[in-house]
Amino acid sequence: MNQLPSALALLCLLCTTAAQAAPHRLVVSSGDCRDAELSGQSKAFYDSLRARPEQRVLGAPEFAERLFPAPARSFEDLQRQLDAAQDQFYEGRNAKATQLLDDALRDIKRLPAGEERWKLFVHAQLLHGLNHRALGKLKDSDAAFLQVLRLQPTYQLDPDQYAPSLRQAFEKLRRDLARAPKVNLSVKSTLPASDVYLDGLGVGQTPLTQELPAGAYDISVVKGDVVSFPRQVQAQGVDTPLLVDLAYEGSVTAAPFPCLAVADGNEERTLSHAVRLGGTLGVEEVIVVRLERPSSGPKWFAATVLNVEGGQKLREGGFKTQGLEAPSEALNALVDFVTTGRSPSNLVVMNNANGRAPWDASARVPPASSTGADLTAPSRLSEEGDLSTSAAPPGTGLRTASYVALGAGVAVLGGAGIVRLLAQKDLDDLEARRAATGGRLVGTDSQTVALRDSLVKKSDLMTGLLIGGGAAVVTGAVLYLVSSPAKPPPSLTLGVAADGTGAAASVSGSF
Repeated sequence: MNQLPSALALLCLLCTTAAQAAPHRLVVSSGDCRDAELSGQSKAFYDSLRARPEQRVLGAPEFAERLFPAPARSFEDLQRQLDAAQDQFYEGRNAKATQLLDDALRDIKRLPAGEERWKLFVHAQLLHGLNHRALGKLKDSDAAFLQVLRLQPTYQLDPDQYAPSLRQAFEKLRRDLARAPKVNLSVKSTLPASDVYLDGLGVGQTPLTQELPAGAYDISVVKGDVVSFPRQVQAQGVDTPLLVDLAYEGSVTAAPFPCLAVADGNEERTLSHAVRLGGTLGVEEVIVVRLERPSSGPKWFAATVLNVEGGQKLREGGFKTQGLEAPSEALNALVDFVTTGRSPSNLVVMNNANGRAPWDASARVPPASSTGADLTAPSRLSEEGDLSTSAAPPGTGLRTASYVALGAGVAVLGGAGIVRLLAQKDLDDLEARRAATGGRLVGTDSQTVALRDSLVKKSDLMTGLLIGGGAAVVTGAVLYLVSSPAKPPPSLTLGVAADGTGAAASVSGSF
């Protein structure tokens, strides 16, 4: 019983410590991804953030590699490598041929989908089939041939290049594949009539339903210049549905800097896409940077910090900027703000009158005619270095600890209720003994003594649970209020009452 408060305190401490660890962040710009000024200032912000040793930031090269893996060699280079592998095979150097083919296939899968890629893929798989058979690896040979037949079941081997025995084996694989169970792969896209490619082979347009042998397929969905993220789909069971949000995936680019293209100025959609992108890449926070160009007034370089797990906007800030390069003092100040939530000591951080960002034209406050004061422009930096912030909610550490404390308190109070039910049974049995002895409890009756002792223990346990659970609930409520935006001071009342037969706790207040 005495260990309960200590356990709750330790749990809260662990949650708070975990929340304070430096999150794994992604920096992505939004707007016109071809804008050199946006790319340059975004990269300057990224470099300043990444230079700080305590920050864990997803690198731009890793971003490109994970979402848009590019081949190291061209179509022509890979064709020459396949020709070299074929020469090695004919010269009996099968191990070297296997190495060259495996290496080529890794890059072939990174090529843009289309007929040229499919031809290289077929050439490599057929060579693999031949080479594996020469090594006596019949299962591996059949698996390589099936990579071609499962998508092109009518494919024919050239009789001038393949021996009759090999063509017979190929035909047997074709017949076996025709009899094998099939899976209906259904592909839909948020952009209508998008082209669907499996292993680089075009198989139709969305909405598409394709009957396929079970297995893993590399799939790409393309609409003009818009290309989906590369993904592998596992066709299994009877039906495998797939919906590709091509409008979102096509808005993401990696060069010259990770960017979300914004055409209609819909900020909420952009932030939603940023959260999804963070989830895809497995980061904890996404920092969306952008250039704001109000219809009047200066340009602003702004940054919004988003929590990926909950989708919340944590904080937002920006500074006035001119030209292609961001002022270093303001840039460092903005990095300090988005990473810590605290404004640097050399800055005056101000919100405009209605609490909205000053770069929002609808939120700007006209200068007072008597003084000419601009409420959106702090005065300790130069015109290029003014910093302003909007809506800076507290960190999530205390909020997480409040949830843990509240959950633990509710669980402990629930346990007290269970103990109360068990105590009631002992009380009923004791009353039955009293009735059997003429309304008196006999001290020499061992069963009566056992029931009395059990009831006392349960009463003590229940009282302790109610006190501990109530304390945990109050702690959680206080932590929640501390982590919430400023409100009128809350009032809390905790009541605990106990007597010889039971106990009760109550929590009341205004929040």
